[in-house]
Amino acid sequence: MVSLWRTATTALAAVALLVADPTAAHSLLHYPAPRGNLANFGTCGSGQGCKGPCDSPRSASNIGKPWFKPVTIQRGQELRVTWERNNHPGGFVRLAMVPIDQSDSWDAFNAHVVKHSCYEAHCGPDNPSDNTFGPGNGPGNAECWTTFTVPSTFADGATVTLQWMWYAGGVYYAQPAAGFGNYYNCADIIVQGGSPVDAGNTTVYAHPPFQGGDFANPNSNMCKYWSSNKYEDCTFGSRMPSPVSGDLLSQSLEPCARTGSMNGKPNGY
Repeated sequence: MVSLWRTATTALAAVALLVADPTAAHSLLHYPAPRGNLANFGTCGSGQGCKGPCDSPRSASNIGKPWFKPVTIQRGQELRVTWERNNHPGGFVRLAMVPIDQSDSWDAFNAHVVKHSCYEAHCGPDNPSDNTFGPGNGPGNAECWTTFTVPSTFADGATVTLQWMWYAGGVYYAQPAAGFGNYYNCADIIVQGGSPVDAGNTTVYAHPPFQGGDFANPNSNMCKYWSSNKYEDCTFGSRMPSPVSGDLLSQSLEPCARTGSMNGKPNGY
């Protein structure tokens, strides 16, 4: 009886973690620190009606404010980008970087992608044996991370914006087959020093690398994902949610789809 009680308690705790308030539980960039989104407690989800490309517009950036100390990076630096798993498995992370004055433009970010990686890069569930929501889909809030090479196209003193996008994640509201929509954050950064400026070197943007290998695929150049490997499929277009008081699920248009998990690469790779 004690064993059954403990099993039931563990399962209920896992459900509680995975169905927490959607405005507080979904993933977001940790480092470099994002602009933030006060309306949605820091998150920016396409299903919530936050359509990107950033969590808040250029006009909300703290760059230039006397109390704000932006991260400074160098051309050619391997910049480590981190985010917390936030109890959600699977999906892809796309990184893109543009001059800050272009940071309200989806077209600009789409033309300046610098890397794709797995969402669960260097992270996974707290208990790998917890299969309540499917193999490897249990809760856990470990730090996930990847690195990318800062392009040589930016001059000294340039303010640039790093876009972090998570898409194709799964187990929406403790539903193993259900996939999340897209989530966006942006961080404003200063470029200073490093390798010589080469404004015409756009090779990285033409062929951005993909680095696979996640908790489900530790020895394979793939990622576990839900719904679609194309981020465009889970933007919900121009549709907006119609929140109903007391109904948390009405706060978002999610799930994107109910495909269950798959393994693969981002579209185009």
